[in-house]
Amino acid sequence: MNLLRRLKPFDRKSGNLNVIVETPKGCRNKYAFDFDFKNYRLKSVLPNGAVFPFDFGSIPGTTADDGDPLDVLLLMDEPAFTGCLVRARLLGVIEAAQTSDGKTERNDRLIAVAAESHTHSSLKSLGMLDSELIKEIEHFFVSYNQIRGKSSNRSRARARMLRLVWSRNIKRERRSADTAWYTFGPSHAKVCKLG
Repeated sequence: MNLLRRLKPFDRKSGNLNVIVETPKGCRNKYAFDFDFKNYRLKSVLPNGAVFPFDFGSIPGTTADDGDPLDVLLLMDEPAFTGCLVRARLLGVIEAAQTSDGKTERNDRLIAVAAESHTHSSLKSLGMLDSELIKEIEHFFVSYNQIRGKSSNRSRARARMLRLVWSRNIKRERRSADTAWYTFGPSHAKVCKLG
C-alpha cells in the first residue's frame, strides 16, 4: 500500500482533500510513513500524560518544504486509524516557523474537517472556528515542538482563511506573506489568502 504516492491530492468533483491519517487522536505514538519500507513506522512517543488532541495526517501526492507530504490536522467526530483514507474540506492553515539547531524553517499546518463529520459539518472556514480552539491548536504545536527540542515562533503562528486553487503547468514560486505554492504531483495547487 503506497497511497501517499498513488492517490490524487483531492477529488476534482467534490473538491475534498484526500487525507491519509498517520496519527490518531488520543494517541501518544507518532507514526510516519516510511517510503523506503512502504509502511508506517513508529517515529516517536509523547511523554506520559501528553497525547495528540486531533487526528493528524498528510495529503497524498504533495510535497512540503521539508520534502514530506503536506501535513493536515483533521477535525473529526471520532478518532480514525493509521492508514485510513478520509475525505476532508480544507478550512485554512496555521502558519508557523520552528527553529532547530539555529535553523528556522516554515512548518505550516493545514486544518481540515472530515467531509462525513456530523459535529463539524457546519464549518466552512477557519473564521468559523472558536478562537479558543485555534489558541489550543497553536499551543499544542508550540508544546510539541518544545518536546522535540525545537522552538516555535508563536508570534508568527496565526490562522488565515485560505482556499486551494487547482492549476496546471504553473512554475513553482516562492512563498510570500499572502501566497504559497505547493507541489501536487505533476501539477500545482496555489494556496491563496481569502481574508
